[in-house]
Amino acid sequence: MKYPAKSLRRFAPTTAVAALASATALSAILYAGTGVTAIPESADAQIVRPANGFADLVEVVRPAVVNISTRTIQPASLSHGYNNRGGSDPHYGRKHFDFDGPPEMHRFMERFFGEAYPQMPRGPVDSRSLGSGFIVDEGGLVVTNHHVIKGADEIEVILDNGETLPAVVRGVDRRTDLALLEVETDSSLPFVRFGDSDHARVGDWVIAIGNPFGLGGTTTSGIVSARGRDINNGPYVDYIQIDASINRGNSGGPLFNHAGEVIGVNTAIFSPNGGSVGIGFAIPASVAKNVIHQLREDGKVARAWLGVEIQPVTPEIAASLSMDDATGALVSRITPDSPAAGSRLETGDVIIGFNNRPVESTRDLPRMVAKAPVGQSATVKVLRDGKELTIDAVLASIPETGQTRQMTAPTPRKDRLGLRLAPLNEEARTALGHQGEGVLVEEVMPSSPAARKGLRAGDIILKVGNATVTSPEDVIEEVKKMKSKEKPVLLLVQRKNNQRYVALKTA
Repeated sequence: MKYPAKSLRRFAPTTAVAALASATALSAILYAGTGVTAIPESADAQIVRPANGFADLVEVVRPAVVNISTRTIQPASLSHGYNNRGGSDPHYGRKHFDFDGPPEMHRFMERFFGEAYPQMPRGPVDSRSLGSGFIVDEGGLVVTNHHVIKGADEIEVILDNGETLPAVVRGVDRRTDLALLEVETDSSLPFVRFGDSDHARVGDWVIAIGNPFGLGGTTTSGIVSARGRDINNGPYVDYIQIDASINRGNSGGPLFNHAGEVIGVNTAIFSPNGGSVGIGFAIPASVAKNVIHQLREDGKVARAWLGVEIQPVTPEIAASLSMDDATGALVSRITPDSPAAGSRLETGDVIIGFNNRPVESTRDLPRMVAKAPVGQSATVKVLRDGKELTIDAVLASIPETGQTRQMTAPTPRKDRLGLRLAPLNEEARTALGHQGEGVLVEEVMPSSPAARKGLRAGDIILKVGNATVTSPEDVIEEVKKMKSKEKPVLLLVQRKNNQRYVALKTA
């Protein structure tokens, strides 16, 4: 299930200094007088949920949960001004007011000074945000979300006893939104361990501890509502959905199971109003544990790369390929100079397995590839012309740029245009930036099968079925062949730099 990106809200709000001051004062009250005893080992794996609640469990694990406070210094700028008299110097002949107040005061100054109220240079502005985290090593390693500390000039970790420690970034992984911080301390810190999130079942009890709205140590409970959620945040994480109440400031905090093990990192909520409505999302420990281990050892995450664009196998595409089930990942493009380009993989292959594991959808392949060792050979099982083939490819390290695109091809818009084919001449090649072969779609007729599938003028048809086409006559001939077999017609279509298969029914 996918959710609109605009409805997904992160929890580390950027606030004004005044607003943060009140939150900090409240936090100080919460922390005052609380002591923390160093826990030499992680939460006892034998702890189970007692009949009267989670008090014993929380007492053990909460000292390892921390608040994250960040400070970002914005560059100096001009404050709001009302001088409309022209001239190169808006302050010419006027007093310079060292003033930076609320809008009401600006309006008062405008009424008092009229249009002469000048623009005034402001000094650097402090911007602060709050988030959560948890200690995973007695030496001071802290896990949080990347978006909690992104762009911060200063980071502080506030322990459960109120002690504040400066933190440095050990490493970040933007693709999974995780970060590892490090603090210096003379004593051992309490810490918790990751558990096995793969064994978490829908309906299991979970406990979230964090710093919502600056209220450090806030503890809520709920259940696992669903597994494998896709929230449009990249191909590498299938989120755990929970109904435990989490809000702004919970980002980066731990999600515990009944044994006191961390099975998730709270990251996002789905909310129409910015507050908790019982739909929260956590990065599974199965993902976080591997990422944090690499950040700890190397300061970065190495992921393997195959170099293919893939798309879902729809029922129409499955029928056109004589597949019994709509499963696997259809290769719509192979990235030049990639491991796939150096192997026997071809566009039109349906990847159904990777390293002896089944690939059932386009969500499976990117995670499987990313977890594979860089520089080693991987086994890719594909369907081609109704036959299963096994292909070896030596995986490379994922490049720094352009990788979100190589994993999934974008879905075309369903424009109700028309259909007419034309040869791809030099003028069209230059205009479209395409130097290869193909057939140009000049027009798509309204309400036609092509229009319903999103084809539009300017698209280039590269293949019909497995046959490469270079003229409108080629397309017509291949369509006739497919129609005689009573199968949907499979077209490989290029739009700008993207390639995608489209299956059309011909009634």
